[in-house]
Amino acid sequence: MQELIDKARVLIEALPYMSKFRGRTVVVKVGGHAMDDPAMRATFAEDVILLRWVGINVVVVHGGGPQIKEMLERLGIPSRMAHGMRLTDAATMEVVEMVLGGSVNKELVRLINQKGGRAVGLTGKDGRLALARRLEKLGPDGIDPGLVGEVISVDATVLEKLAGEFIPVIAPIAVDAEGRTLNVNADPFAAKLAVALSAEKLVLLTDVQGVKDGEGKLIPSLDVTRARELIATGVVSGGMIPKVQYALDALAEGVRKVHIVDGRVEHALLLEIFTDRGVGTELTHAA
Repeated sequence: MQELIDKARVLIEALPYMSKFRGRTVVVKVGGHAMDDPAMRATFAEDVILLRWVGINVVVVHGGGPQIKEMLERLGIPSRMAHGMRLTDAATMEVVEMVLGGSVNKELVRLINQKGGRAVGLTGKDGRLALARRLEKLGPDGIDPGLVGEVISVDATVLEKLAGEFIPVIAPIAVDAEGRTLNVNADPFAAKLAVALSAEKLVLLTDVQGVKDGEGKLIPSLDVTRARELIATGVVSGGMIPKVQYALDALAEGVRKVHIVDGRVEHALLLEIFTDRGVGTELTHAA
């Protein structure tokens, strides 16, 4: 009986959040282990379906780095990284589009549909969703990344037409003004979509617990000022710097909250959105 009562309490705790976010848009970027592990992919699909069923307009952006690396190795194409980005020549771009826009995207769509949702797979090329420009240099050493881009504008028309009926599942591939296909990092791609959709939340599911303080403890909530201080003092370092910066950029352009959450935690998405404490770090405009 106590177990049943505890389940009821969880539902009651979630109720005000369900009411608050009903009809709002939440953009979720998923990648890393959550995409590489079949069980975690299935759990993620269930979380997304529940969000949609309670009236939240969910937009999913996915990565697929491990799957791209595996396919490149199978084809004998060198896999090269610099400053956290995949150096993308023409041959690599073909593989990126095949894996991200093909197998990875359609596997997520299949899972969501199989479990009772209604998902549609897209890339940034569909419906002129994302226009990008090619990055000419990476890092202080000025490495040419090849066919790597950053999103400069979003036309959300296709997503607005899908809202309320379907769950868009989007691979971070875009085109530039000349029509060249470009590989885009999934985190800033998701941030740009969140801004264009005036999203209530942007959730970045990662392979780390969240933002940590100087003693290695999780920081549940950060405002913009404190986040900048942590970057300036070196407390936020390495691969977490760009994630926090993308979060700050999204907040500056109108997204209400950004969450950095460990996607390896079972049902992390629901726990972060529907519980009082959450399981990751939320970034907000002010304390």
